[in-house]
Amino acid sequence: SKEKRVLMSGKTFYITTAIDYVNGKPHIGHVYEKIASDVIARHFKQRGDDVYFLTGSDEHGIKIQKTAQKNNMSPKEFCDSNVVDFQALAQDLNLDYNKYIRTTDDYHEKAVQKIFQKLLEKGDIYKASYTGLYCSGCECFLAQKDLTEDGLCPDHMAKPQEVKEENYFFRLSKYKQQIIDHINANPDFILPSYRKNEILNQLENIQDISVSRPKTSVSWGIEVPGDKEQVIYVWIDALSNYITALGYESEDDSLFKKYWPANCQMIGKDILKFHSIYWIGLLLALGVKLPKTIFAHGWITIDEKKMSKSLGNVISHKSILEQYHLESPDALRYFLMTTTSFGRDGNYSDEDFKSKVNADLANNTGNLLNRSLSMLLKYFEGEIKQEFVNDDAKELVDATLRAKKKVVENFDSYMITEAIDEVISLVNLTNKYVNETAPWSLAKDENTLIDCAKVLYNVAEVMYHVAVLMYPVIPDISQKILSQLGEEKNIADIKLDDLKWGMIEPKKIIDKASLTPVFLRIDSELAGDKKK
Repeated sequence: SKEKRVLMSGKTFYITTAIDYVNGKPHIGHVYEKIASDVIARHFKQRGDDVYFLTGSDEHGIKIQKTAQKNNMSPKEFCDSNVVDFQALAQDLNLDYNKYIRTTDDYHEKAVQKIFQKLLEKGDIYKASYTGLYCSGCECFLAQKDLTEDGLCPDHMAKPQEVKEENYFFRLSKYKQQIIDHINANPDFILPSYRKNEILNQLENIQDISVSRPKTSVSWGIEVPGDKEQVIYVWIDALSNYITALGYESEDDSLFKKYWPANCQMIGKDILKFHSIYWIGLLLALGVKLPKTIFAHGWITIDEKKMSKSLGNVISHKSILEQYHLESPDALRYFLMTTTSFGRDGNYSDEDFKSKVNADLANNTGNLLNRSLSMLLKYFEGEIKQEFVNDDAKELVDATLRAKKKVVENFDSYMITEAIDEVISLVNLTNKYVNETAPWSLAKDENTLIDCAKVLYNVAEVMYHVAVLMYPVIPDISQKILSQLGEEKNIADIKLDDLKWGMIEPKKIIDKASLTPVFLRIDSELAGDKKK
């Protein structure tokens, strides 16, 4: 209803990604998270929400300091040269974010110092001597029980070094019970929900955490206010980007007031502990509202193996786009969002990529559109004669309207894969409908020509819905489908509330020139004639 839409339009939706560590090049793991967040952001825009989408880069710490030294550059020069590749993801992957934050941005550094000062004055940060096992790969101190039997860090298979330092500590233990209570009271706080118990287990023996390092150990970081010997350590610096990007602790915090708390904070499962425990502790200490959902996605393995530099199996999105001569990232966006139930680990292999996108985008979706529009051209000169709503297709009409409802329900808990599956099921049902009604036979007889027109109208109408529902995942292909259906609108402007049966009006919708496949089969020129 109109009233509901007015209410909806005032709703804000804030989504963040983890910020990328810029000491390497972007790979498919970085790409996976960015695409998922972009898909979610686009979907909620379709729902009429006022969406703000943040991404960025993490640029302080010992790893950057060391890599910069190796390259004979200052850390800042090194970050400036590397961040370009991460910022280029926007263009490469068709990401529509609102802001890119760098932790070396001046406003961020100032806000981080204010946050530190605030916690110091409150007594939630204190100075103490400490001896601990430090893993430079994780950039954190590990407890003995976290290590393997051989005393190695389980993630980096390296022996952590024993470090004795005087650091500033954050009283995380003070907020332990509040964090446990919040997790238990809010079932959507940690998604997928099967990750909740691992966090509750980690909370059992949570200790205060070090939030600074002496400059003798790490010099590349934001200086502790009032203590020139220490730099603020990664957790307060990196985690607070989600609020400093909105102007928290700055002269203009209007965005913070408008968009915080975040609706969805998208992160990899390996940093869930830092986001659902450390970050939450910091926000509680600051008296800032907590985000609604922390969503921990799985990893993308390559040919069933975890990506690692030592295995030499780190794959970049660029190599995939170039290898298959893909002008648009849509096929890659589609594959990554459907290769596994979102949240679980997924796998990339060239064979899976080709067969999945060829089956779903070229054969099922593209072919259905192409053959039905070709018949419309052949039998009716490309014209929809009138609006047909016929009872014979009740099953198809109901399925189309149900698909929209199910897509929305799945996106409510960020189940992207399941949402797309609903649309592909609709495409499959429509292919079955075409085969059963056989419009090519109906066209042979004057008496059944009207039935042929009805069938082709129904298919065109379904394809309109498919294009809009799939738009967040495959924006370019969806726009092409819409254009071939004679719709001149920009697909991004169509709201889900307005999507109902009868979107296509009677008119000439296509001419021969515009009828090209919306997605060419990958390697199509290599397929033999028979396969074609």
